[in-house]
Amino acid sequence: MRHTILLFKYILAILLLVRIGSGVAQAQDRCASMDLLQKRFTEKPALKLMFDQRELRLKQLINERIASGKSMRTTGLVTIPVVFHVVLSRQSMVTDAQLMAQLDTINKDYAGTNAGADKVPSYFKSLFGQSGIQFCLAQRTPNDAPSTGIMRYTTTRNSFDYTTNQVKHAESGGADAWDTDKYLNIWICDLSGSTLGYATFPDDGVKDEQGVAIDYASLPGGSATGFNQGKTLTHEIGHYFNLFHIWGDDNGSCSGTDQVDDTPNQSNSTTSCQTGIVTDRCTTTSPGIMYQNYMDYTPDACLLMFTKMQVARMETAFSTYRSLLALSNGCTPVDVKKKDASLKAIRQPAQRICSNSLTPQITLVNKGSETLTSVTIHVAIDNGAGQNYNWTGSLATYAEATVTLPAMTTLEGNHVLSITTLNPNGAADEDTSNDALSLDFIYYEPFAAPVKEGFEGLFTPQGWDIVNEDGGSTWEKTTSASKTGSASVKIGNFDNQVVGQRDYLRSPTVRIAGVDSAFVSFQVAAATYTNASAQGNVWDTLQVLISTDCGQTYTSVYKKWGSSLITRSTATRTAFTPGVNEWRREEINIGSFIGQGEILVAFLNTNGNENDIYLDDINIRTVTVNPNLKEAGFLVTPNPTSGQVSVQFYPHPEKLKSVSIYNVGGQKIREIVITGEVASNVYNFDLTTYPSGLYVVKAEFEDRVLTKKIVKN
Repeated sequence: MRHTILLFKYILAILLLVRIGSGVAQAQDRCASMDLLQKRFTEKPALKLMFDQRELRLKQLINERIASGKSMRTTGLVTIPVVFHVVLSRQSMVTDAQLMAQLDTINKDYAGTNAGADKVPSYFKSLFGQSGIQFCLAQRTPNDAPSTGIMRYTTTRNSFDYTTNQVKHAESGGADAWDTDKYLNIWICDLSGSTLGYATFPDDGVKDEQGVAIDYASLPGGSATGFNQGKTLTHEIGHYFNLFHIWGDDNGSCSGTDQVDDTPNQSNSTTSCQTGIVTDRCTTTSPGIMYQNYMDYTPDACLLMFTKMQVARMETAFSTYRSLLALSNGCTPVDVKKKDASLKAIRQPAQRICSNSLTPQITLVNKGSETLTSVTIHVAIDNGAGQNYNWTGSLATYAEATVTLPAMTTLEGNHVLSITTLNPNGAADEDTSNDALSLDFIYYEPFAAPVKEGFEGLFTPQGWDIVNEDGGSTWEKTTSASKTGSASVKIGNFDNQVVGQRDYLRSPTVRIAGVDSAFVSFQVAAATYTNASAQGNVWDTLQVLISTDCGQTYTSVYKKWGSSLITRSTATRTAFTPGVNEWRREEINIGSFIGQGEILVAFLNTNGNENDIYLDDINIRTVTVNPNLKEAGFLVTPNPTSGQVSVQFYPHPEKLKSVSIYNVGGQKIREIVITGEVASNVYNFDLTTYPSGLYVVKAEFEDRVLTKKIVKN
């Protein structure tokens, strides 16, 4: 949830992160975390607003934690699974022994048991902090295969730049993260320039980039003179748990802050080992600055401590933003059974099928120590009797295979496909917890147009579905606002911090063949959190997509964001609920798809963490033109008439200036004048009060005049 007050010192600290002067630039090069955070703030101003607001809430939680006397050392240690991704062109540059020494260093630094802790000067001993956060090498992969926690990847890249995060993606020569909710991912690589490391702050960007990257030379025994005792990783994990640099990144102004109350104000980073009491222009009296602090840039040999308030901040940030790590089983070794066939995924069918036939496809994994040579696979729809399929082959331990099962048929409706493995190698499975998977899917014959939906009844409506690939917040029915009736559908971007998340609301397949035109119309209401005139922001985006192949591919026919999408012009700092006049009707001509025969309409929201979007009164309709009108191009009906007259044109009457009716004496009795763009192809007149007789309808264009005679009874 967002909050709205902002501390002046925190604003100034963030605004002054940019490097100024060669001396400061050299110091900043050791850690790029704050530069990377500022880069993200520049790319997405709303992210900075979110950080500003959550800082107040975090401080409140820290104060509550301190008042309660709670700490992880007293309430229970937490051990976080660590995976080292070693991404180097020569793996010999880093040994397993160095990584074990690095793990030992961070465990002792965070527990406050490192030998150097005895060197903390007497005037800072009362501030010495000991955390209950500990680290283990991961004992299992995200797929529950045994692991050492050390993954090695030989890359063709000579180095990696922190601004691109290429080291965190296999496609760019790096290594993909393991599940960042279950593991602390640490990338060991050759960082370009003099950067020794960088980290992500909680919720500061893309989920699969969360973690820490450090230069291999900073490991214990590495080649980074003065910075090769493993303290770089200690420092960067501090950022990962929401600590800032001890000097506040204010370039010597003394106005910045690290948001921690028991660290002295400091004018700038420390670049060499110091002794005794050291003062500067920000702290001019004893005991001076805390150059011994892990969040300074002091060489490794002289870094000795976190403070108690830094520990409280890290532990509170862990509990608030990274608590899922405590639920991970990554530190628990895998108990490998002899016979253990496992289902990893149901690959087919898709969530929606457009014929009554489906061919299931699965990924089968052997998690047993025996080579898997046979297994029975049971397949059923909606708890029906189902059928068995006997697979044979040869799968080594933790090897996997794609298995295509026999085709099945189903009826219209919403269904559940259930698949189970049985009898690996002809005997009982020794771990049945991974034997079964299920998949919800729908099948409906194409609907006849029009398809109208106001979301007043069951949600999701019959034939509709939602594609929510990440399993997070998505489209939902709401009665808090509507254009008509009492309900609409909305997506909650306001509270969704997963920027870039895509969610589809999909209509039934609709028949539009053999018509003259087709349209999609809907009511939309939207607002932004950021001022809509802001430049370079990442906005919530609404698209309307058309699929002609059952949702496999799409064509975008409508795309709006920011100022083009909103129906409330002012930035809204609470979750948006539209008023009755804060809706806009949109209509899209989809006539170009008529030849495809059947279409699916998808409403796609791409989250920018701005504000909520609402839809109502969706109408997928077709128009069939009177054959006589299509032939004549200009038709007046009925003829003869008792009073009401409809003047119709086909195709759309471009350059039409007016439509008039004259009596037999040549007198103009009615006229409709068109100014600007021609909005309609139908114009209605009422001749009820006029006498019976012959009349002439005249349509005047810029380049021609058309006339028709009609009889009034």
